[in-house]
Amino acid sequence: MAGPTSESSPTVAIMQPYFIPYAGYFRLFAASDLFVIYDCVQFPRRGWVHRNRLPDANGRECWLTLPLAKAPREARISDLRFSAGADGILEDRMRRIPLLAQPRQTVPEIVASLKHVAGTPVDYLERLLRAIVTHLGLRWQTVRSSTLDVPDSFRGQDRIIELARRLGAVRYVNAPGGRALYEPERFRSAGIELRFLDDYRGPWSSILQRVLEEDRQSLAEDILASSRTSP
Repeated sequence: MAGPTSESSPTVAIMQPYFIPYAGYFRLFAASDLFVIYDCVQFPRRGWVHRNRLPDANGRECWLTLPLAKAPREARISDLRFSAGADGILEDRMRRIPLLAQPRQTVPEIVASLKHVAGTPVDYLERLLRAIVTHLGLRWQTVRSSTLDVPDSFRGQDRIIELARRLGAVRYVNAPGGRALYEPERFRSAGIELRFLDDYRGPWSSILQRVLEEDRQSLAEDILASSRTSP
């Protein structure tokens, strides 16, 4: 895992580590100098950290879910662990996905990362995200939020601001959905400019499906072209 340098990080993005998310997620890598893997917050059990949808043999989307060990409801993402025999369980689940039966040999590093269940779930998700980001030719400069020791008293947008402040950020970029969550004035008071990605108008299918089916350059250009930000 790459960590922050002694130099300031002008533009920071902070997001939970998602499992093979849609292409719009990767715009945060393109639009930032440092991507913060937001693993110091409660695990969202109905979210996208541990699962995503891919087409089955009938072309219908089905869930591909990481096999996680049982954890308390209040467990943080950084606390998650895999269940016993997780590698075999995931391999069985992947058999339902024709795309993964005979994947294109142009992306062996991504397929290998997908199948390599080792370490903690955050370790796994970070390796997989890195393989995809590298494949797309985007910047990979990351740090886990759990390493920054922000006290639990910081919550919501105050936690985001504190993380950005500790990393020397002058700008924070977020997905468009964050407009309903964050107050620009609170960020300005902390000396941080708040920016949002424009609405994403591309497909919402998993990046894995697109990586396996589409040309790398075209996919990367789609992400870069839609990475503009606005206040």
